[in-house]
Amino acid sequence: MTVGNGYTAPNGETPVPSPIERRPLGSAKLPPPPTRTIALGDKLPAARRPVAEASSDDEDNPDEEPAIKGIDTIPDTSSSSRRVPTLTFREAAIPPKITYHAHTGSVIASGPVFVVLSHHHIKIYNLEISESPLYDLDAKHLGIKDTKLLCAEFRPSINKADRGGIIWMGTKDGSLLEMDVRKGIVTSVKVAAHIHPITHLFRYGRSMVTLDESGKTLIFSPDPEHPEKDVNLTHTVPRAVRTTDKHSFVKLLDGKLWTASRSEHSSSVTAAAAAMGGSSLNSNNNNNVNSRAVPMIRVFDIFNPAAPGKTILPNDYVGQVTTATILPTQPDKVYVGHEEGYVSIWSLDTDDGWPLCEETMKVSTSDIVCLEGVNERLWAGGRNGYISAFDVGQKPWVMKNSWNAHPGGLPVLKLFVNYRAIEANRKLCVVSLGRDETVKLWDGLLGVDWVENELVKNESSFSTFQDITALVVSWNCDAARPDSMIDDPRNSEFFTEALTSVPTPPDIISFSFQEVIDLESRKMAAKNMLLGGKKKEDALSDRVTGAYRRWYDRLGAAVKAVFTSQGVEYTAVHTDSMVGLFSCLFLRNTKEFVCREKHMAAVKRGMGGRYGNKGAVIARFVIGDSSLCLLNCHLAAGQNAVKQRNSDVAAILEEKGIFDPSPFESAYIGGGDGSMVLDHEFVLLNGDLNYRIDLNRRETYLSAFRSGDLSNLLSHDQLLQQMRVNKTFRLRGFNEGPITFLPTYKYDPRSDDYDTSEKRRHPAWCDRILWRTRVPNRVQQLHYKRYEVNVSDHRPISSAFVIRVKNIKAEERQRSKAIVEAAWADEQVRLLDGAQKFYVRQALM
Repeated sequence: MTVGNGYTAPNGETPVPSPIERRPLGSAKLPPPPTRTIALGDKLPAARRPVAEASSDDEDNPDEEPAIKGIDTIPDTSSSSRRVPTLTFREAAIPPKITYHAHTGSVIASGPVFVVLSHHHIKIYNLEISESPLYDLDAKHLGIKDTKLLCAEFRPSINKADRGGIIWMGTKDGSLLEMDVRKGIVTSVKVAAHIHPITHLFRYGRSMVTLDESGKTLIFSPDPEHPEKDVNLTHTVPRAVRTTDKHSFVKLLDGKLWTASRSEHSSSVTAAAAAMGGSSLNSNNNNNVNSRAVPMIRVFDIFNPAAPGKTILPNDYVGQVTTATILPTQPDKVYVGHEEGYVSIWSLDTDDGWPLCEETMKVSTSDIVCLEGVNERLWAGGRNGYISAFDVGQKPWVMKNSWNAHPGGLPVLKLFVNYRAIEANRKLCVVSLGRDETVKLWDGLLGVDWVENELVKNESSFSTFQDITALVVSWNCDAARPDSMIDDPRNSEFFTEALTSVPTPPDIISFSFQEVIDLESRKMAAKNMLLGGKKKEDALSDRVTGAYRRWYDRLGAAVKAVFTSQGVEYTAVHTDSMVGLFSCLFLRNTKEFVCREKHMAAVKRGMGGRYGNKGAVIARFVIGDSSLCLLNCHLAAGQNAVKQRNSDVAAILEEKGIFDPSPFESAYIGGGDGSMVLDHEFVLLNGDLNYRIDLNRRETYLSAFRSGDLSNLLSHDQLLQQMRVNKTFRLRGFNEGPITFLPTYKYDPRSDDYDTSEKRRHPAWCDRILWRTRVPNRVQQLHYKRYEVNVSDHRPISSAFVIRVKNIKAEERQRSKAIVEAAWADEQVRLLDGAQKFYVRQALM
């Protein structure tokens, strides 16, 4: 069989490829192309990379995207939990509703006591007693006039009864005030302690540190001759230290004051290396990166009068400093967050005692707003209101948890640990402040996740299981009509062959079509773009065009023709379309299981998400206590558009709110509610994924087809390569069966020849079927094959699966949960003890 221009199946002969015709470029009127003269002895420029052969589905073929620095360090988010780790200080209480002013407010916490400042107002809460403030004070009534409250911190106390009871506040006129929050009264004042507005207050051991916007720092430490006395504003004489003025970032870390200013930066990364004693730079950086400015970080050992401050520089380009933290499980490192999504990692274990930058990496496509080391995870607040917890022990980092902490899409501005809650309440309380002007409390131990993960391990003890069979058929039909398939038995018998590829009638039949309409037809595409809805609940919407209706009728007739004689009936529970994508889902009429929560939706990816020529049609339903999600995808075309296809995959899998939240919580995984694809226990993803083969030599394809050995071609398959080497690839958590069939693209229609057009695109396994499951042995693939329908430039494929769904016994699950929660109580004690030791060593408790 001939399989293309210059390609032959193992039993065929190879035609000699025609020579490439050379034609003149441009016009004689155009200027000649630019040239460059290289003198004798000059070094020759690097050889240019050969241009890959153009390839597309009759669409624009994007060039290879330029390499993006740090792209391989973007964290893996494919397995993160969405469970919300809410925390309260009263049993069975709802989360408190505390508000603050996002621009001028300040929030501090010590155990259940929270203090909120906002210019002239002070609100004091004790969340063990009430969610309402105990005191709502106006500063004017406290004798504080003509100034504004800017910052606050709890003062340390040697008397355990006073801990969490006394605060210091800094004002705009440079004064310091002390307040007993148990009584709501000001106990002392130090007028004009600073000349400039006080911007920060820190507690370290038994000392207090105040900092104004000019960089002047005052350190209040106990009198060595009277160690039994706490620091106070009346008698303690502070020591002054000059630090960075006009600072944009300040943090006390491991006893040293880290500062940065937007007005201070090194002129280049090269200069940064020189300042660090000739530290080597990342050899992968180009000249443009090396010429970019890097922020200067000034570190001051403020508790050592003999030690001057030191300027430290990242060893690579990063944005301005925004935040920094220490991870309790890595006390010898500091993680510094930067604008533009960078994080720099600094070692504290150095010969001279000053931090040294070990590594910089890009972990986000947007600014790093705030970081906090919590237990063994690095927490990060995002610009979209989400908080994510990362395992930084792997590269790239792995996102373990991510939840919508501050709904509304506004940023998380600050994260901090309420240290005293460990001692006073036996809770690891993390506080987040959002741009939505709310204060939220979170369980830093992520206990709800620990319990649920342990329950999953014991799932078989409180569940029964049932096997269902699913048949998935995928085909890019290249705008072919059903009546085009009646002239040749290989075409007319396709549906019968596919539907009988499973030994017994399947419980689920999913047909996924791509390019049902001609994507080059602007009139047809515009009609579908304007009329296509996001969700359709009926079997076949009246709004779809005749092209979709014809295929719907043909598929329904094929299912009836094959199974009616066997006494098996099916119902088309869902049909949906999106500018060429068409999905039709049939369920077997049976009393063996109940199918609930049947919904369909679409995600557009064409033209930056505005157009539906690329994207996915997504179906979901629940059987028993298991959820299934089926995706019909059409990704970006083009030989070199790997990153665009990866981006399409990520956008589809990470799209939020695809479906309405489901009430069947036990059917979903990772704390999900069914509104996202990866919330589902079983995911079947198929379609024209458009991944190509990175080989240019025609003889390589020819040899593989002659020998029947496809291993070399498969080793260069872009999808398999991405799953193998790209740790951030969103399909890494998916599985695919062995590919034993020839590439399904790109054929000359009505022939067995691969592309003989002028473009002569290489064959590729564009059409794929993958699956994902939480428990690997609960999905078994029965077959993975292709069919020889020749009316399109793609060959259809199918795969069948046995899926083991669960049915939970509620009472037995509850008993198992009680056992797990008892084990968690012991684990919680261990984790809290470890956290307390860390914060004591850091002199924060």
